[in-house]
Amino acid sequence: MIEYYKTSHEVAADGTKVPFTGRVDAPVRGCWISVVAPTQEERRWMLEELHVNPEFVTSALDDEETSRVDLDAETGQALVIVDCPFVEDEREAVDPSIVQYDTHPLAVLFLPEQDAIMTVSLKPNATVDAVAGGRISGVNTAQRTRLLLQMLLFISRRYQADLRSINRQFRENERKLRRSMRNADLIKMLGFEKSLVYFSTSLKALDATVRRIGYGRTVRLYEDDRDLLDDVSIEIRQAIEMCGIYTEVFNETMDTFGSLINNNLNLTMRTLAIITLVLSMPTMVFSFYGMNTALPLDEAWVFPLVLSIVLSVVAAVWIMRSRLIK
Repeated sequence: MIEYYKTSHEVAADGTKVPFTGRVDAPVRGCWISVVAPTQEERRWMLEELHVNPEFVTSALDDEETSRVDLDAETGQALVIVDCPFVEDEREAVDPSIVQYDTHPLAVLFLPEQDAIMTVSLKPNATVDAVAGGRISGVNTAQRTRLLLQMLLFISRRYQADLRSINRQFRENERKLRRSMRNADLIKMLGFEKSLVYFSTSLKALDATVRRIGYGRTVRLYEDDRDLLDDVSIEIRQAIEMCGIYTEVFNETMDTFGSLINNNLNLTMRTLAIITLVLSMPTMVFSFYGMNTALPLDEAWVFPLVLSIVLSVVAAVWIMRSRLIK
């Protein structure tokens, strides 16, 4: 699907000009081209009509592509790929009762020949929807660099919001594990761990990408964009710190639960060992009296029974007091 957006200025009631970003029927200079899950025909259109670098198109449509910046010196086209957080499909999540997260790439292309900016995504993207829906203030499609930075700012804040969601779910699941350590709740922890790993990797790559943008060699930066770039860098570093803290807390918590599981297993094995030793006393007594040899009181069936009970009690008391099994 391909859509075109252009920022125009409407006159308000007080006579001031208010920017408004709306859809247009065809690509025009200063527009934003949104490409989501393109068909083969739409991919050919990008190559033949917009003359997009074929390598850029291939990279933009690669679901495994990581965050990076690239420049075509001949055409002046620039490619910026960033990983965006999204909610994993329930069928892919380790447990359908939790919200599990993953990342997928969003490509932003600068097309100087058309004086346009284009975004390419293989699946619906929250950042694209936010720009198209007017949820990002101050958008001007003619200001390509500023629009890119506004998208990056939205993405970094989205990371923070999703990290808080992971932390809330983790704490709720932790309380459940304290009450009853069930396998289902332990498996949910795997989903949280996967989300944190994906976010940590993507945020580090995103931070490196933003630093490269800050050099101004690939994407032209204007003086008014510096403050916005600083805001983006700060938000990304905050997201990285949040992810690092949550990951550390998660690892410490899982280590604690692992120690509790081992301790419970040791207690269970201790109990089973005591039961085994105690029950071995009657077996030993009746084995002796079952042999064809003369033994004291071997004709009184009550004696072996009483002796077995006494030996079992003595063995149990001795084991518990001596703490041979700790």
